[in-house]
Amino acid sequence: MSEKKAVLCRNVKIGGGAPVSIQSMTNTPTADVKATMEQIRRLEEAGCQIVRMAVPDMEAARALYDIRKQTDLPLVADIHFDHRLALEAIRAGMDKIRINPGNIGSQDKVKEVVDLAKEYRIPIRVGVNSGSLEKDILQKYGKVTAEGLAESALRNVALLEKYDFDDIVISLKSSDVKMNYEAYKIVNDRSDYPLHIGVTEAGTPSRGKIKSAAGVGALLLEDIGDTMRISLTADPVEEVLFAKELLAALGIRKDAIEIVSCPTCGRTEVDLEKIAESIERRIHEVTEKGVCGIKIAVMGCAVNGPGEARGADLGVACGKGKGVIFSGGEILKTVPEEKIADEIIKLAGEYDKNTGEFH
Repeated sequence: MSEKKAVLCRNVKIGGGAPVSIQSMTNTPTADVKATMEQIRRLEEAGCQIVRMAVPDMEAARALYDIRKQTDLPLVADIHFDHRLALEAIRAGMDKIRINPGNIGSQDKVKEVVDLAKEYRIPIRVGVNSGSLEKDILQKYGKVTAEGLAESALRNVALLEKYDFDDIVISLKSSDVKMNYEAYKIVNDRSDYPLHIGVTEAGTPSRGKIKSAAGVGALLLEDIGDTMRISLTADPVEEVLFAKELLAALGIRKDAIEIVSCPTCGRTEVDLEKIAESIERRIHEVTEKGVCGIKIAVMGCAVNGPGEARGADLGVACGKGKGVIFSGGEILKTVPEEKIADEIIKLAGEYDKNTGEFH
């Protein structure tokens, strides 16, 4: 498939060869401006590039005016059923709206929304999911299918195109990982609009991360997806942090810090799990200093450890009660087990990726 059309959400480019952007969604009542802004700031600090908010009623829609004044982060309004909420959200300065044109009302109402989006020069995300398929499509396929999801999405896109609108992003999510994957593949082959990918209703962090890694990861490895959200039943900040980890693990995001650690075996003579978890938990201390794009290897024994550690920007190969710390293939020092995590965090915070030196 050729490169996707480029769509601009405030200052974030979606499609057109741009890096995959990370989104999340607030779970505060949008009408509670203070609580929503606190969460938006936390999301921004975590690395979220686009934030979406639910707009269930006019009180929430009117709160968007105040929220817009307090942040420059790209904001998206999530609208269902009432086209008036979409109109108000656009006037409030939202940078994109997410609608399902099939449930927003009559075609005249859809045209109203499209005309105002054109006037304000903002994109529309056409969002369909397995719980919102049109009755005729359900009847045609007999149940929710990947083909049905794709047909619904493309039908709704055609409705926007009918009114000469093409600043469109498409999403079509299912909680069924395989169906989700197949539906996105179909639309990717049939459309050049950028795709917002994710696995909807993925679940709690433990289960949701597994489903998202499988579903989103598979799509990204096939170069499908221009912007993404990890959906977790959790603090939305967790969605952003995991999205960054996933992109780093796939080799797509180069500005994250990748931590690799071995699975341990009978040769391991340190508490490697404790060491690796401590480094992972404290890695924010490093990113807060502006360090990014580096690989840290935490290895448990002398078999593969030195080789892996030497191949990383910073690594440790552990032996009996101690760890040999490497950088760029060179041994820096040997430290006792209880000092390994502290030393790795300290050195990572001083590391310059461009020169390979410490400062």
